[in-house]
Amino acid sequence: MLFIEFVSICFSFLYFSCLTLCNRPAVNQELSNLFNELWRLDVNRMTPVTDYTIFVQGRAGFVNQGSNVVQDHASQPLFSNVNENKLKNITTVSRFMKLLDNYERSIGMSERVTTEELTEINLFLDAVLETDVMKRAHKYLVSKGQSSSNLALFKSQLHLIWFKLYHRQRNTGLDSSGFEHVFVGETKSGTEIIGFHNWIQFYLQEKSTHLDYKGYKARERDIPDQDDHVLNLQFSWHGTVKPVGSAFIGTSPEFEMALFTIVFLMNTERSTTVLVNIDQCQMELVVIRHGRSLGTAYPKLLSSNNRHVRQYSH
Repeated sequence: MLFIEFVSICFSFLYFSCLTLCNRPAVNQELSNLFNELWRLDVNRMTPVTDYTIFVQGRAGFVNQGSNVVQDHASQPLFSNVNENKLKNITTVSRFMKLLDNYERSIGMSERVTTEELTEINLFLDAVLETDVMKRAHKYLVSKGQSSSNLALFKSQLHLIWFKLYHRQRNTGLDSSGFEHVFVGETKSGTEIIGFHNWIQFYLQEKSTHLDYKGYKARERDIPDQDDHVLNLQFSWHGTVKPVGSAFIGTSPEFEMALFTIVFLMNTERSTTVLVNIDQCQMELVVIRHGRSLGTAYPKLLSSNNRHVRQYSH
């Protein structure tokens, strides 16, 4: 009888272990290897504690989308310190920051691109294309037949994906682009923040008091550290609340653009989610298309500090 019980217990354990393993989506090893290579090449990445300090504070509570009633679980800003001199002396970052004030925050309002703004976009893309990160991404995409080896054509492809204006809201003018949505952020009907997945924009908006960090979002035992490179977080911006947002922290604009461009071009579905391990983090990279341009793209942190490695090795 004891033997039968023992066998039954063993079978149950194996069954549920298998169920857990089988239900877990497979890590995309090829892209994980490539993205770790890009991670190592990202010399413009800022170093935690040395170049910036974050203060994650409390776990944010549940907020309904569209509700502006929110409890603040972070009395201090997320960024307690950032080396702005270093930011301004990195060519891609300084040119990136010049783009952030070129957009209408609210969707439904037509974007007008001035000659000066067009020049700023071109200068930014030129700087990005000179980085080792984007050179490696380009080489990979050429090897997969997704991009031309001609640099001018690749630049046009990046412009189409990230900067081409399109209608996000019907019956309006050209009111959005992939870059605006992902890196700058937008508001919808004055009650909803959409996009806004960049740490530099987060820091600058927080510094100018337009943004208020409300706390991190994570599972019960998954408390973020100050050196985590991806955070799920809650914040308000111009009085509108984003219940859950996510962003890389400390990374360069070219690193983020390279990752999302690769996921965008290597898939044809309207919505793509890729599971990857980068550095010590396991995350999903979510990319949603808007025709031949980018609708949205963001990282969704699953675990950090190699917790996923320890968890699955038990």
